Amino acid sequence: MKTIVASSLLIALLAACSSTPVKETPPARVEDRSTAPPPSTQTQPSTQQPVTVNPLRDPNNVLSKRSVYFDYDEFSVKDEFRPLVQAHARYLTQNNSARMTVQGNTDERGSREYNLALGQKRAEAVKRAMTVLGAGDRQIETISFGEEKPKSPGHDESAWAQNRRGDIVYQGE
Repeated sequence: MKTIVASSLLIALLAACSSTPVKETPPARVEDRSTAPPPSTQTQPSTQQPVTVNPLRDPNNVLSKRSVYFDYDEFSVKDEFRPLVQAHARYLTQNNSARMTVQGNTDERGSREYNLALGQKRAEAVKRAMTVLGAGDRQIETISFGEEKPKSPGHDESAWAQNRRGDIVYQGE
């Protein structure tokens, strides 16, 4: 019986000295108090369409510029306005349904008849430059206002320079 008691004590002693496995606890949960919605586990296609800006109305686009200026008593498109004319011609070739009117204008010097004829030549010069670059002849109308629609009401060289022009006006704008 001593051996049984000694054996039981030895087993109890050994059991007391043995290490017990530590049960791992999951990390504490942190509550997200931000206003952002929780991330979605599903990917959904975007329903927003990209915003497209009409290049004719975009002030950063050359197409928003609409006047070709001329020297006194001249109707040749100056080199400085070639990029403007090219951009509008390219727009017309890419948009077959687009239509425009080129309005020829002059300063107040000269007779009414002379200024109407000169305004028409200026409008025709802009149209001719665009059609050479590929714009359709049927897409461009021309009209002369002569001195009737001044951009500047002054009576000096600065005002006259602003009035000697061909204005590009798109229909439906």
